[in-house]
Amino acid sequence: MPLTVLSLALAAAAMAPLVEGGQIGPGWHVATLPNQTKPVTRFAAERIDDRAAVRIDADHSYGNLVFDLANVAAPKMLRWSWRLQTGNPGIDLKRRGGDDTPAKVCLAFDVPLDAVPFGERQLLRMARSNSTEPLPTATLCWVWGGPEAKDALLDNAFTRRVRYIVLRNAGDAAATWFDESRDVAADFKRAFGDESATVPAVTAVLIGGDADNTATHTVAHVGGLRLEP
Repeated sequence: MPLTVLSLALAAAAMAPLVEGGQIGPGWHVATLPNQTKPVTRFAAERIDDRAAVRIDADHSYGNLVFDLANVAAPKMLRWSWRLQTGNPGIDLKRRGGDDTPAKVCLAFDVPLDAVPFGERQLLRMARSNSTEPLPTATLCWVWGGPEAKDALLDNAFTRRVRYIVLRNAGDAAATWFDESRDVAADFKRAFGDESATVPAVTAVLIGGDADNTATHTVAHVGGLRLEP
């Protein structure tokens, strides 16, 4: 087996499933913002519509469910399924006051620090000094947005170290499962190609949901998350 394919296969095997035995899989942990004072989004294993999933309950809160990886080669494909139970009419991902999403699936990438623009590099160093989490240099999130057009590419309203691709929006039906399949290299180059011509190693996989900026309450589910070589 070629080395690259082998490393991808090992990465897929190394990531525990989101749900295992009716519980959140081993190795997944909740991460918050540095010095976060707002409530933390709640994550729980749940079976819904005969599917095993993680319930993302964001009530005026922020939080991510993270699985750390040891700088493995980026997968070719990222697949998952998700559904929206309770949406958020206040979402506006282009401004800080509306920067919430009921569900997101993200990969963290190890872009070399010297490729990050100087000002953002300094802010990242400061954030790292105040965080107990290994903050990545680049995070790409596929999100469930609000009024934004599908396939829109947006910078996070607070930091360009996080960039969004909007897959679902307010026009998508609630209580309906949607299956997603993403070409990781193509999406990374679209989002971060200004900083890296190649796709760097992946340092973490995460799902999350937040409702702290809009002071609302949303519920969504994510299941079947997997990396594929």
